[in-house]
Amino acid sequence: MAEVEERLKQLESDLDQIKQRNIRVEADKAWETSPYRIGSICAITYATAVALLYAINADRPFLGALMPVVGFFLSTLSLPAIKRWWIKSTWKDPS
Repeated sequence: MAEVEERLKQLESDLDQIKQRNIRVEADKAWETSPYRIGSICAITYATAVALLYAINADRPFLGALMPVVGFFLSTLSLPAIKRWWIKSTWKDPS
């Protein structure tokens, strides 16, 4: 009887660990697509590009720095569609 109780406690512990892992995975997935993350990366990219262009005395660094930001932002819009297409056409359900 003690073995059954110990096994049950171990299973409950394992289940709790899986639930905690799932919470972390869901939070990571939410972060990856959050507008706050996308905006933060755009702002950091813009500031870095402006600083670099200013340091090399490029003409209109504030305007030139927009190119990598716009490229990144557009990629965030198109990749979800590409991901859905890839999953539908490539990924096979193992069950």
